[in-house]
Amino acid sequence: MENTLKFAVFGAGFWANYQISAWKQVGGVELLAICDPDKEKAKNMAQKHGIPKVYTEAESLFEQEKLDFVDIISSIPSHAPLVKAAAKAGVHVICQKPMAQDYATCQSMVKACEEAGVKYFIHENFRFQTPIRECKKLMEEGKIGTAFRAKMTFCSGFPVFDNQPALAELDRFIIMDLGVHILDMSRFLFGDVEKLYCQTQKINPNIKGEDVANTLLTMKNGVNCFVEVSYASQLEQETFPQTLILIEGDKGSIRLDYNHHITLTQKGQGSQKFKADPPQYAWADPDYALIHSSVVTCNQSILDALMDRVPAETSGQDNLKTMELVFLSYESSDNNKVLFTQ
Repeated sequence: MENTLKFAVFGAGFWANYQISAWKQVGGVELLAICDPDKEKAKNMAQKHGIPKVYTEAESLFEQEKLDFVDIISSIPSHAPLVKAAAKAGVHVICQKPMAQDYATCQSMVKACEEAGVKYFIHENFRFQTPIRECKKLMEEGKIGTAFRAKMTFCSGFPVFDNQPALAELDRFIIMDLGVHILDMSRFLFGDVEKLYCQTQKINPNIKGEDVANTLLTMKNGVNCFVEVSYASQLEQETFPQTLILIEGDKGSIRLDYNHHITLTQKGQGSQKFKADPPQYAWADPDYALIHSSVVTCNQSILDALMDRVPAETSGQDNLKTMELVFLSYESSDNNKVLFTQ
């Protein structure tokens, strides 16, 4: 594989603009083409980012372009057909989260890539946020001993539907769109899940899906982790797009508060406070700066895995475990039952 990898992007919507900017930030890649059924959207994105070729059909793109990988940043229903088309073409694949609309489809996407011998990654970027990595580091250094409980909170009243109106039309909204990130972070911090119990609510009358979800996870290592997500919250402090976290261990605790403030408390040693600010980029949307910085770090991690420098952290195979939690959460809420993972 050449030092500069050639790739194409599928999708010309809100997130594509920032994903492409993040690839420019990372470097070591060359964007040859963009594909979107809406030709005008694709042309506008191509003009903004200097992309040579514009396509409206995936088949034509794969026939005419010689690629090392594709980055799929399109609607959820398009993920599976595009991933399988890339696998058939022998091209490595990056796919935006959530992987697909049901678990069987997720499994078929992973299988298609494995059978074709292509690498498959999910662009799961929240776990790459600077303050989240710092919390993980503190745990790995044994600062709080053995963790036994945690709380992860993403509760906001941010008008997310203003720049992504399609979210209001999703039958399944907050767990598929946001909860998937927090569930993946819980796995990153505490390992795999043994069982869960979830309850959901719909507060906003103008959307189709749920906008509140509360999920209690019991990890295989015994940690109890409570995950709460909401886009219906009217709070004293708007914290979008930050996840607030409390992790308790037998020798101390870690608290991640608003604006990346971390408090480390250790038994017999008191507390110390510091910040874990992410890098800032001129192209990032100020409202999403934390997320956009993690897109850069996620892209770098995937590029390193594509180049065989490191193992893949967010492979399709690994992400199946996160998607299992997503669909079990819906099933748990629908049936009011505690459910076990496979």
